[in-house]
This record gives sequence, structure tokens and C-alpha cells, in this order.
Amino acid sequence: MAEQTDIRTPEEAAPPEPARPAKPDSAVIRDALGVGIAVGLSGFAFGVTSAGAGLSVLQTCALSLLVFTGASQFALVGALAAGGNPLTAAAGAFFLGVRNAFYGLRLSAVLGYRATVRPFAAHWVIDETTAVTLAQPDRRSARLGFTATGLSLYALWNLTTLIGALGAEALGDTDAWGLDAASPAVFLALLAPMLRSTVERVAAGLAVLLVMTTLPLLPAGVPVLLSALAAPAVLVVQGRRARAGRTGNGTTHPADGSPGRPVTEEERA
Repeated sequence: MAEQTDIRTPEEAAPPEPARPAKPDSAVIRDALGVGIAVGLSGFAFGVTSAGAGLSVLQTCALSLLVFTGASQFALVGALAAGGNPLTAAAGAFFLGVRNAFYGLRLSAVLGYRATVRPFAAHWVIDETTAVTLAQPDRRSARLGFTATGLSLYALWNLTTLIGALGAEALGDTDAWGLDAASPAVFLALLAPMLRSTVERVAAGLAVLLVMTTLPLLPAGVPVLLSALAAPAVLVVQGRRARAGRTGNGTTHPADGSPGRPVTEEERA
């Protein structure tokens, strides 16, 4: 009997990946509200910190309504409170907020919103909504999780910002309460589980080291900008090590990605 040849492509021959089980709407909403309420209460800390830094109630509320990314807001008012240049403070807040653009690239494919809806949804693309959305098994649950998290967090964050800004005078010395550390602590708690690879952990550790060592030496806001250099520095070192590993096994690898060839004795010399 003649041997039969499988003419299917590798993609067709490979077994399909098992589908993730559907998630009840109630469970999605419960998780979304848990994140939205827990993080939304941090807006009180921002309101107090911002008012303590000299911003008016209107300016404080405008930041939460229009910027709506906690880490960037705290970075801005923290740099201003330390006497930093407004442009430097704004630049530090901007670079912290750039991560949301990369979140948006991923969520755009997951949520699949129409072009007319995307500009409005983009305002809610932050750490918390991204975490809840990507944890869902299908598009319908992802949209529900994104909407519930964004709506609850946006409403509560702005409400508690207003309350914090109005109540700052009653608290007295806001620095003594340490409320400016609330949002960064929440951000780190969300970020830590995402640091799964060695490269990610090293980049995060180097960024922290850069901030801690330059904070007493440089103007407010500048250490945050310098910490952004951690990621490209780690990637450069990783790339060099990878190239050294490929050439060290006796095989050359052209830059175009084509299969390598053995290194000749003349090339070794």
C-alpha cells in the first residue's frame, strides 16, 4: 500500500488551541467594579496632594477629568510641589503616560471598536482597564470589562479628587500623611505581576535604581525622565549577548535572517 503524504500546511495540521471557557457577565462586572472602586478611592489622595502643591480645586479637577492617568498626575504635582520647572514636570508626566499608547495598540485589536468610538474609548485606556480587559476570554466579555472598569474608575476617581481637593485644608500638613505615595503604590501592585521575564525585571530594577540615585542630585522631574533609559539600555545589552551567543557556536548569521553557515578557518583567524 502506497504511503500517503500529508499535504496540509503546518497551521492546518496543528490541532486547534482549546477555547477559553466563557465567563458570566456578573463575574466580569464584579472583577471590574472591584478594580474600579479600589483604585478610584486613590483619587482622594491625589486631590489632597494636588491642593497641597498649590493647585486650585478647578486645576486639580481638570487634571483628573482631562488627563486621567494617576501615575502621571502624581508625577506632575509632585514635581511642582518640589519646586521643579513646570515644563520638566509636564515632560515627566508625559513620558509616564506614553505607556497608555502601547496599551491602546493591544486593546484596539481585542476590543474591535469602530473608528467613531475609539477616540472616546482611548480616554479610558489605562493600567487598570487594560488589566481587566486582557483577562477576559472573549471580545464580548472584554468590552464589558473595559466599560465597567473605565466607567466606575473614572466616576469615582473624579469624585474623590474633588473631595480631596476640598478637604485638603482640614487635613493640615498633607506631606505628613504620605498620601502622595498611594497611587504609585497601587501602580506598582498592578505592575509587579506583569514582570514575568528576566529582561522585564532587570529593566524595572534599573529604572528604580536610576531614580533613587539621581533624585537627590537632579531637579524634580528629571529623574523620572532618566529612568526611561533603563528599557533601551537593557535591550541593547540583551541584543549584544544574543549576537555573541549566535556567533560563538561556530555559525555566522546574516543580518537578513537567512540561515547561517559554518565559520571557516580563515574567518576564525
